[in-house]
Amino acid sequence: MEALIEFGKIIIPASLVLYAVFLTVRAFITREIELKKLEVRSRSIETILPARLQAYERMTLFLERIAPQNLLIRLNNPGFSGRDLQKVLLDEIRNEYNHNASQQVYMGEDVWNQIRNAKEDLIILINESASHLPPEATSIDLSKKIFEAVMNKNVDLITHALSELRKEIQQTF
Repeated sequence: MEALIEFGKIIIPASLVLYAVFLTVRAFITREIELKKLEVRSRSIETILPARLQAYERMTLFLERIAPQNLLIRLNNPGFSGRDLQKVLLDEIRNEYNHNASQQVYMGEDVWNQIRNAKEDLIILINESASHLPPEATSIDLSKKIFEAVMNKNVDLITHALSELRKEIQQTF
């Protein structure tokens, strides 16, 4: 019995010391893991931040380029018929969109939906404006009709999308 007590006197303190060492090592390892996670996160932010800023810049440029006033000035050719201009405008919008579609991974879903809705709204506006013109209409006639439709709209979705994009940028940074 006395040997068991002596054995207990050795085992219990040794167990307590071993448990204390275990807790210390575990806390140290946990802290090191958290530091590594922070380091990885900061490196990923250094990598992703420029790409994200570039995505915001590209989508701002996209929205500015497809704004009717910019699009019509850039693409209107007096030699075009109304139908020719309609095709050129729609092709330009789709090409610009397809060129920048990958940028959606860097921005919020709501902002991306706003951008996509602005593009779709503009396509509908162009098609509706063209449908109200006679077949022999010129590109100038279509341009006038598009400008009238833009002026009559209560909400400009392109301006709204730009505003939402700016808000997201401000929230991010």
